Amino acid sequence: MSTQKTPDQTSAHSDASQAKQKAGEMTENAKSAARDVAQDAASAAKDHAETAKSSVADEMSGVASALRTAAEEMRSGSPQERTFGQIAEGLADASEAMRNKDLSEMVQDVSAFARKNPLVFLGGAALIGFAATRFAKASNTRDPQAILTARGTTPHGEIS
Repeated sequence: MSTQKTPDQTSAHSDASQAKQKAGEMTENAKSAARDVAQDAASAAKDHAETAKSSVADEMSGVASALRTAAEEMRSGSPQERTFGQIAEGLADASEAMRNKDLSEMVQDVSAFARKNPLVFLGGAALIGFAATRFAKASNTRDPQAILTARGTTPHGEIS
């Protein structure tokens, strides 16, 4: 018995081989496109995180400056003056550290702190969450009519 292939079998085998090769190429193209999209997304996320980090560092620096000013206006040597000064220095140091650290280093530091001090970490996270919520509510522009209604007055000063 001979194992010679007929022209139809050779053509079918060639077509199948070409289809397999095209499928492999398409798979590689899809993988490459997915890698590119993932890299673009990661780059955009990193840029956004860096911008947010810089913004937070700027805010901390501003708060530190305001605390320094407040401390300077207080009676020299008073407990309040010393406390405000120490808090201002701490915030300034934290702001500078935040500017100089890479995001991955910051995440590692926070993770290490959370493992060493879980209760302090959770308490701090709750406190930050509470403060952020209060800040967001205070920053919200409110309807003047709603404020007057809540006070029990009308726009003309009449009591409702």
